[in-house]
Amino acid sequence: MPDPRIQKIAEILVNYSTKIKKGDYVQVQADTVSEPLIKALYPLILKKEAFPIIRLGFSWMNYSYYKHSTDFHINNFPEISMEEMKKTDVFINIRGAGNSKELSSIPPKKIAQRMKVLDPINKERLKKRWVLFEYPTYSLAQDANLSLEETEDYVFNSCILDWEREAKKLDKAMQIMSKGKHIRITGDSTDISFSIAGRKFKKGDGTRNMPDGEIFTAPVETSVNGHIKFDYPQLYSGKEVSGIYLEFKNGLITKATAEKNQELLQEIIATDEGSRKLGELGIGLNPMLNKPVKSILFDEKCYGTVHLAIGSAYPECGGINKSAIHWDMIKDLNKNGQILLDEKCVFKNGRWLE
Repeated sequence: MPDPRIQKIAEILVNYSTKIKKGDYVQVQADTVSEPLIKALYPLILKKEAFPIIRLGFSWMNYSYYKHSTDFHINNFPEISMEEMKKTDVFINIRGAGNSKELSSIPPKKIAQRMKVLDPINKERLKKRWVLFEYPTYSLAQDANLSLEETEDYVFNSCILDWEREAKKLDKAMQIMSKGKHIRITGDSTDISFSIAGRKFKKGDGTRNMPDGEIFTAPVETSVNGHIKFDYPQLYSGKEVSGIYLEFKNGLITKATAEKNQELLQEIIATDEGSRKLGELGIGLNPMLNKPVKSILFDEKCYGTVHLAIGSAYPECGGINKSAIHWDMIKDLNKNGQILLDEKCVFKNGRWLE
């Protein structure tokens, strides 16, 4: 018998996150491992008198593509995919990899170049009503050092929330942070500051990511100075990067090291001009997320953390940095961490002071 929570997730994605309506062209991109959720989504979309288009992938496809593709493939722009995205009203992306490390042997430059080529399609997607969800799999469970049952609980408990109420909490956090123009973050091996003058905070209230639960903005690109040591390990292009340390001067990364896979970190930073700058500050505020599971969708929302993303900024926040990269890196402030707004401490050791 299917887990009844899958039906609840499907209803949240259709009714709340994307608000599908009559006549919508709804593109669902998913891996075959997430079939139970697709099976729940399909009739719900039809009941809205919308048109579900299912784009299924197999867990082996990414690796096979990057292993056997030539420069001709990598540099080819898929015009058909672009035209379909232009006609899409709603885009639901369901992640669920069979093996999160399947691209470990693929040269990072090859993946980065393909991301550059596909960037116009990604930008077009951001104009739509879209949502991203990660289906609980054995791969996610292994990365998180949990059983599959524990992983399912972690995923579903962080998603099946009263999102109207959570949105009000996020509004309060935005009100606090919007009062100032300068942010400083301190913690273990961390003292970094930047301006947010003229920038806007936005909330992640479940209408783009699921799970969600964050507020975010775009730092003024040339104002970033200082250093930061990130706590959570990251999976990028199938490789684990941990112990990331960055130094900034006048907005540019001047030093980048990692305890594991430093070469990958430096290659990604060198992708383009914008990948050397910060594109986002986010503050994680999902009350049900409390430990790293090596999936950015969950880890960046962990309560009491901040994440800084190198690369592209969100224009709706006032950000202007452009890049094919957007890589979120996470700092835990629950111990010895604080956020200062115009030199006044507003968040310390995982709790608001206002």
